[in-house]
Amino acid sequence: MIALKITNVKKFMGKLLASEAFDSFVIEEASISTYNTFLIDGHQNRDFYSTEEWEDREIRPYDFTAWKQIRPVCYSLIRGTRTPSAFRFVLHLIPDYVASVLKKEETAITPQQIKALVLTVKYDGTALTLVTGTAFHTFIMDKTVDRLWDDAMKKFLDKREIEYEEL
Repeated sequence: MIALKITNVKKFMGKLLASEAFDSFVIEEASISTYNTFLIDGHQNRDFYSTEEWEDREIRPYDFTAWKQIRPVCYSLIRGTRTPSAFRFVLHLIPDYVASVLKKEETAITPQQIKALVLTVKYDGTALTLVTGTAFHTFIMDKTVDRLWDDAMKKFLDKREIEYEEL
């Protein structure tokens, strides 16, 4: 797990909310505080779907909603002349991409053992930080996946020219 402070918040927010840069993520939850506090639960709502739709992996491929679907909603809540007082997004790398983070020569852990590779985006009114995290289906002492995820996130940010400082 690492914490990264974003040094150019405006540029980062443009990449997060107004581009496809983070569309390889799903959203677990979001909290946006402006004139109200808006809470978004990223879990797919079972009651919204028919049984056939719920079980169809093309209609509902993940348990959480794709960031690209929620991004316009978040953008509409954040945009404006005043900066939000705070926000927090808990994103997970889309499960299809987890294998690409693992390097077989460095770990014996399989994608099936990983519940989520998490990126938490937090703005507290003064600074914007990113925190990486990993979740497994069972307890695992090996911290190799944590390091691989941390390295992958730094490469992800570098590739998108997002400036940061490691805290």
